[in-house]
Amino acid sequence: MRAMVVRRYGAPQVFEARQVPDPQPKPGEALVRVKTIGINFADLLQRMGLYPGTPKPPFVPGIEIAGVVEKVVEGGKAAEGEPVRVGDAVSAFTQFNAYAEWAAVPMQRVYRLPGGMPFDDAAAIPVNYMTAFHSMFVMGNLQQGDRILIHGAAGGVGIAAVQLARARGLVIYGTAGPSKQDFLRKIGVDHPIDHEKSNFVEVVRKYAPDGIEMAMDAIGGKSFAESHLCLGPTGRLVVYGFSIAAGPDGKKSWIRGLKAMMQTPRFHPLKLMSENVAVIGVNLGRLQSRGALLRGELDELFRMYGAGKIKPVIGKTFPLAEAAAAHQFIHDRKNIGKVILTIK
Repeated sequence: MRAMVVRRYGAPQVFEARQVPDPQPKPGEALVRVKTIGINFADLLQRMGLYPGTPKPPFVPGIEIAGVVEKVVEGGKAAEGEPVRVGDAVSAFTQFNAYAEWAAVPMQRVYRLPGGMPFDDAAAIPVNYMTAFHSMFVMGNLQQGDRILIHGAAGGVGIAAVQLARARGLVIYGTAGPSKQDFLRKIGVDHPIDHEKSNFVEVVRKYAPDGIEMAMDAIGGKSFAESHLCLGPTGRLVVYGFSIAAGPDGKKSWIRGLKAMMQTPRFHPLKLMSENVAVIGVNLGRLQSRGALLRGELDELFRMYGAGKIKPVIGKTFPLAEAAAAHQFIHDRKNIGKVILTIK
């Protein structure tokens, strides 16, 4: 089968198209013919060798696919809910190995799609929307009228968080670059913030002098500390990424990473207690053993999709062979919404 292989850690140009052996599903796995692949920031970190658990090169990156079940091998651990069958359209979480024509995936990580959902949307919902939903309403327990700051509000997780916040009646503060401010207003951000021209802490505190209930931050470094300053009593800082470690050139920089780590605040338990705030870490990869929880969250997201309350924004699609260009497009911060790879 065709696959895009990372031949060494580095910039997007390290991708190489290769013929690799077809995956052989084990008991309890489904063989999926891949139609679309959702690109996540985790993929960029995998390519650079910065993502925890990344194999040594050469390897095939990626964690999110949509496609059609071609084979089911009985046995192994049973999946939650009704099992998928041959011919079902599905989305699935892979553990690497997504940038390829076929993928063998444990049944617990394969989800049947609602009727009529396009494969582009199917590869754009699971990681982004489940990250946002789990952060906001499972770990964060946000309620109608609460206030939330969403960094990168024009990105994949950012747009998902904005749509979910609107559906639940939250007040939304969102950061993005100057070229994306009109888009933030269009999708319903109450207080768009140009992070190049404005101090987001000052903007938040101007409209919410008592502080807000949540800040979602995947940037890292000093941004964590500044997001913490936006919180009031009962506030939650959600940490779900560390994008500052990746330079705009797509290369790993130990100096940049070390500087970001040195700027990362240390939250003392007694100080958190005195402020009545929480710091929450979210990593979907560590939730794969909680199959019933994830399936319940995705079922709710599919229900909201069917009701028209959420709808992924597909920023751009690239054919599988142009994975390097797709990654560079994200590094250049040109994307608004999700970037998708397609296989014809």
